[in-house]
Amino acid sequence: MLYQAYQAYVEAMMPIRAIAETAARLMDQPWFGIRPAGTQRNFAAACAMLARTRLTHHRPSFGIDEVIAGGDAVAVREDIVQATPFCSLIHFAKVLPGGDFPVAQPRVLLVAPMSGHFATLLRQTIRTMLPDHDIYVTDWRNARDVPLSDGRFGFDDFIDHIIEFLEVLGPGTHVLGVCQPAVAVLAAVALMAAEGNPAQPPSMTLMAGPIDTRLNPTKVNQLATERPIEWFEANLISLVPFCHAGAFRRVYPGFVQLAAFMSMNLERHLDAFGRHYDDLVKGDDARLNGHRAFYDEYFAVMDLPAEFYLETVAKVFQRQELARGTLVSRGRAVDPRVIRHTALLTVEGESDDICAIGQTLAAQELCSGLHPSKKRHHLQTGVGHYGVFSGRRWTTEIYPRVRDLIWSNS
Repeated sequence: MLYQAYQAYVEAMMPIRAIAETAARLMDQPWFGIRPAGTQRNFAAACAMLARTRLTHHRPSFGIDEVIAGGDAVAVREDIVQATPFCSLIHFAKVLPGGDFPVAQPRVLLVAPMSGHFATLLRQTIRTMLPDHDIYVTDWRNARDVPLSDGRFGFDDFIDHIIEFLEVLGPGTHVLGVCQPAVAVLAAVALMAAEGNPAQPPSMTLMAGPIDTRLNPTKVNQLATERPIEWFEANLISLVPFCHAGAFRRVYPGFVQLAAFMSMNLERHLDAFGRHYDDLVKGDDARLNGHRAFYDEYFAVMDLPAEFYLETVAKVFQRQELARGTLVSRGRAVDPRVIRHTALLTVEGESDDICAIGQTLAAQELCSGLHPSKKRHHLQTGVGHYGVFSGRRWTTEIYPRVRDLIWSNS
């Protein structure tokens, strides 16, 4: 009933938000040549916040139309090169007026999280890497848009997708997993190494991922372990309402995940919206645009297939199966020690309150078969979780290390 109650609320609020948007626009206009001030601006600001502070359930645009590569402005085109019911593999192809970009660059599969937000959360990651690399990204679909007839999607299916996409892209493709996919990426590479798969990547970068959540457990880790998996299934899993393409599919709703994320830093978000209200009253466009850009992305949420969510909680956060050496996928034991040829870079943020220091570093010890010269680790000072893959320090301090690993193993 949780999802049905949410859907009813969304539908009830639609006309109210429409009225608020119209009122904000009218109240923000000069009356009889007099610019709005005082009560009028305060009312307009309140209406604008009511109209815009809402969740969306469709992927925003990546908005990457052009990059500077080789000293020139180069157009970027999004091509879908492989698609399944749950994911599209997008190629950010660089295109010159006369045809495709002529310079051969390292090919990289960027594995986006399936954790309640869309792949567009990695927009700056992609934009930063594009000038020097040939970038492909996993664009996971909102589970509420996937019909029941397309079947289930669990943790093993996530691993299968990574292997399939690496095989589609072919030998020499590097892989980079951001946040939650780090476990699945390491598992996929280990399985490919064990089978001698020619498409196993020359390098693997794991950024702020929960490889071993026993180390320095965060509030997220504690919440995942303080109740049995049956509680999560009984209380957090809902059926998609009949008005969506994925009607009656069991999902972990994106709005529940967002509420959990926001509750971790509720005071910070409330302060941000308080400042936003003040900026609306003052008409500070620069600050308004920054706030809107962040929260438009943050409030774009996607539902997760119930199987994937529950299996991730159980395997990664409750039982730490990869770290303990007990993870099995499709009947195959996952053993990172067999990785011999894939160079490894792990990246962590000093102030990460979602994936703490040491949790991603644990991959270094698990990959004991790798020669020390093929292992690197970077702890970035002054950043939290999102600062690992976006922001100034990602661009100036973390990315050069990622680029060096990829190019030195190409």
